[in-house]
Amino acid sequence: MKKNIITDKIIIQPSQVDLNYSPIRKNINVDTYVLGAFNPGMSRLANGNIILMLRVAEALSKPIIGDKIHSIRWDMEKAYVLDAYDMKDVDISDPRSFTLKKHAPLEVFALTSLSWLLPVELSPDGLEIIEIHYDKSIYPTKSYQEYGVEDARISLIEGKYYMTTCSVSSERLSTTLYTSENGLDYTLEGIILDHQNKDMLFFEGKINNKFFALTRPLGDAYLATPPQSNYSSGPSINIAQSPDSLHWKPMDEPFIRPKTKSSSLKLGGGAQPILTPQGWLVLFHGVEKKGIIGVYRTYWALLDKNNPQKIIHMDMTNPVLTAKPELTKDISESIYMEDVVFTTGIVEHENHYIVASGELDLCTRITHISKSKFKII
Repeated sequence: MKKNIITDKIIIQPSQVDLNYSPIRKNINVDTYVLGAFNPGMSRLANGNIILMLRVAEALSKPIIGDKIHSIRWDMEKAYVLDAYDMKDVDISDPRSFTLKKHAPLEVFALTSLSWLLPVELSPDGLEIIEIHYDKSIYPTKSYQEYGVEDARISLIEGKYYMTTCSVSSERLSTTLYTSENGLDYTLEGIILDHQNKDMLFFEGKINNKFFALTRPLGDAYLATPPQSNYSSGPSINIAQSPDSLHWKPMDEPFIRPKTKSSSLKLGGGAQPILTPQGWLVLFHGVEKKGIIGVYRTYWALLDKNNPQKIIHMDMTNPVLTAKPELTKDISESIYMEDVVFTTGIVEHENHYIVASGELDLCTRITHISKSKFKII
């Protein structure tokens, strides 16, 4: 793996986000900090520069005051508000959220942070910050975004930017679509998948005049596979198609599923699928069981150009990327989880690909990977 990696660095860390521009601080008098600046959608602008649409997870500096724990929520009438819960009524074993015990066995939780999207413009090679566009940031504006807007993925299709995001609320966990003509100014088109789906990725190009996307629907329960099956139960990557980018029909056949002989218990999309001379290149993640969070690694597959349900090649043995502790040693005091790399964007550059990933749900990693890594002939 290492011989294919040309450059590998942290390009953005929490301290580089100026919270003087925080939407939360503008509405309520509260001390917050950047828990993570990570999982960016990525594309290339018309001027040749790279745009990252960064997820900023902004958290309360002191969520616990006395016997109460607080979460941040966006309200249609009051803007940002704090909700208080008795400590005896919550479980805070996961650092990203706390669970409300009274709803058990149903898992109902509130978040310790609220996310918004920050556009960061990079040099054409992705290794230098050119400008942080605070004035172009995307914040919650709808009731279905009351707990934030997360994890952008961007696909440039026929000159137009399509950005999927996860909108989080007590109403539902939904996939929302934003579109842009220039990659910086986005219009919210609304909900396009209203079931919980964390990783919807538009293919970066149409197939037979239709939009295609990877999806990853989640559920509270999964049924057992047959004893002799090569597949394990759990979240998997599927494919859907659409005539207009707004109305989606899932394909009837399953796509990439966790296998019994693989260490990955669940799978999900990563970077937007891009077209190469060999077919559609897909970078996705697999999660191995370890503790509460698990171990996240990036893997790859090639799909047929005209029939993306046909997998030409898939490697789930040798990860493209794993978490790299030496990259985050200078910010070790901010680390709150380990073994997580989450790839979220890819663009072509000369003889290699520039890949953007979230590292440890903390910061943003830029990796240059030789195109030879993904050649199968």
